[in-house]
Amino acid sequence: MTAIHLNTINADGINIFYREAGPPEAPTLLLLHGFPSSSHQYRNLIPLPSRKYHLLAQDLPGFGFTEIPESRNYKYTFDSLTTSIESFLKELNIEKFSIYIFDYGAPIGLRLALRQPQAIQSIISQNGNAYTEGLGEFWTPFQKLWKSQTPEELTAANEPIKSIISLDSTKWQYITGTLPPISIESHQNPIPSIMPYC
Repeated sequence: MTAIHLNTINADGINIFYREAGPPEAPTLLLLHGFPSSSHQYRNLIPLPSRKYHLLAQDLPGFGFTEIPESRNYKYTFDSLTTSIESFLKELNIEKFSIYIFDYGAPIGLRLALRQPQAIQSIISQNGNAYTEGLGEFWTPFQKLWKSQTPEELTAANEPIKSIISLDSTKWQYITGTLPPISIESHQNPIPSIMPYC
């Protein structure tokens, strides 16, 4: 089984937490996670290509274990997130890489591609919007938040988002339309135990 290393590096004035696996000399694949998630999203994917690829999955600023000092006055825009990931890659001396973009990570990955076309070897997109029209009504409160420039605007824009960033809304996002969960205790094993324990 491939070892997944958990690391933190200071880049762009913040402590970026990331998961790393695979040989460092192999082609790098940068995994950019969705919303509301973290590098934990890729914990089961990382081992699969790690024999042939060097994988990096960071917690984007504002998510997971990445820490932003309050004194940093970080602006949570896609441009700022992209700058932080550029700095992260520079600190790790990654000059060429492929990107796997998912959901919220797509605008960051596509900005990386526009800023550093010579560095991008390939783009793998899953559920990634390349244009703001594709975001839909759900993202309207977030767009106001992204445009916030002052603490007052940030506080006002953050208020409607509190209900979106909740356990109930996260459950809704991932389990609506799926089969009801089955309690393992109520499940009857159709295969009788015929072999005695040795």
